[in-house]
Amino acid sequence: MSVKEILYTAHGHATGGRAGQGASDDGKVNVRLSVPKGLGGDDGPGTNPEQLFSVGYSACFLGALKLVAGQEHVKLPEETQVSAAIGIGPRVDGGGFGITAALAVTAPGVDKAVLEALVQKAHIVCPYSNAIHKSVDVKLSVV
Repeated sequence: MSVKEILYTAHGHATGGRAGQGASDDGKVNVRLSVPKGLGGDDGPGTNPEQLFSVGYSACFLGALKLVAGQEHVKLPEETQVSAAIGIGPRVDGGGFGITAALAVTAPGVDKAVLEALVQKAHIVCPYSNAIHKSVDVKLSVV
């Protein structure tokens, strides 16, 4: 899928791999990275790529959800939340590692059927969902 027009480009870098440092080029993000015990690390004080992806995907998906809700004239409450669970493990084909993704959407006071329809539409609109749609089975749920 190609992009018609690039509206914004983020720039970041990492040193030291999973047990190093990561930052955005503008200095707004600057994080220490640690390897979780589940991946053989010491579960140190830093974050990890999966946590960063879960926050980014949650925020991006919520933005897409707000967009489609606006198009459908549905008011989402301020407390609307998207939670992402990002897993990592060996691929079934033995060719390295893969990720899993599960998004849970909460919007108090919004009819469940209406919210489920919005979530499906947001999944089509969200750039993160589009980026991984052929490689990751994303589970969507409405809480």
